[in-house]
Amino acid sequence: MNPILFTKIMFILSINFSYTKSNSLEFLNLRNTDPSIIEDATLDTFTLIKKYGYPCEIHRVYTEDKYVLEMHRIPYGKENSIKGTRPVVFLQHGLLSSSAEFVLMRPDKGLAYLLAEAGYDVWMGNARGNTYSRKHVSLKTTSSSFWKFSWHEIGYYDLPAMIDYVIKETGVEKMQYIAFSQGTTAFWVMTSMRPEYNEKFTAMHAMAPIAYVGNIRSPVIRAVAPFTNSLETILKLIGANEILPNGNLNKLAGEKLCIEEASTQSLCTNLLFLFCGFDVEQLNKTMLPVVMGHTPAGASTRQFIHFGQLYKSGKFSYFDHGWWANRRTYGSFRPPAYNISTIKVPIFLHYADNDWLSTPKDVDRLFKELKSVVGKYRVPLDNFNHLDFVFANDAKKLIYDRIIRIMAQFL
Repeated sequence: MNPILFTKIMFILSINFSYTKSNSLEFLNLRNTDPSIIEDATLDTFTLIKKYGYPCEIHRVYTEDKYVLEMHRIPYGKENSIKGTRPVVFLQHGLLSSSAEFVLMRPDKGLAYLLAEAGYDVWMGNARGNTYSRKHVSLKTTSSSFWKFSWHEIGYYDLPAMIDYVIKETGVEKMQYIAFSQGTTAFWVMTSMRPEYNEKFTAMHAMAPIAYVGNIRSPVIRAVAPFTNSLETILKLIGANEILPNGNLNKLAGEKLCIEEASTQSLCTNLLFLFCGFDVEQLNKTMLPVVMGHTPAGASTRQFIHFGQLYKSGKFSYFDHGWWANRRTYGSFRPPAYNISTIKVPIFLHYADNDWLSTPKDVDRLFKELKSVVGKYRVPLDNFNHLDFVFANDAKKLIYDRIIRIMAQFL
């Protein structure tokens, strides 16, 4: 492996460190930062929602393979507080994130709050392995067996378990589904492999959809992806089953490194831009400590490996275990492709020109493969990037208002 690339990988794996408040951090001045921002960076999803006066519930569900997942629910709004039966919408987060993704930007901008005020019963899922879903009936997170999953299992086990629970709890027959990035990938897995779940949704709204990734533009991802197999070997050797869990790194970033007056804030912004595309205009630097306080929220290394395999193969296919294990698992030397042409849920694709992860070319290929796409919408801002779908200053005006108008047609 290229030694420079190896160094980059080891740096990424090592940044989840334990730290103490040493003199080296004294140059960071906290006086100008709103204390409420710092507080938001440290609160969990439930407490954050309650802080802003919204009702919130915690629900837990068991998957078929015994993982314990936590969901967060906003049953009604603060202004639109009419209780009783409401149409249900389910939100699923992206890679290295959590349900917090939809509430971090506060009530005037956060998608979950806007949906609650629009009259929806809002449920937010958490995939196995993230901050809120780190339990299993018999396995501990210190066991490598706990982490033997990719987004395939999230789609095949996690989403069905959460969807079934929501239907049982609310009494609705169908709901709408909104997902960002990997949340869309898991949906393609679920509805192509478990066709009965097509009947449980009136519509699906995909923000920055991910299936085909052959045209990824992020230099970091393009540098690492060709070495996917070597990376998996290295991770096994050093026992790194998990990448970037929420912990002391988030605390350091949220409370010190990413605040506006810190000279290190540019490191936070450039790191985000290097992965997702540059968009200085839409980045809310004031809220950056909150974003970095909650994200990354952890993921299995296999989730990254699986995406790397898609990049190398140019296909949207099952996890590649190696030719011998593939033969035992799939009956073929190569992993089969997901048959997404069988998906029947009405789908709306929302993409952006400057998204370095969900590129227009790859979204167009997905559009052609899916047979139930009702619409494909380009965000009308040239610099709009991947993370802008959840954190942009003008996400409400540019994307959320449109999605909510479309949703009204599927009640």
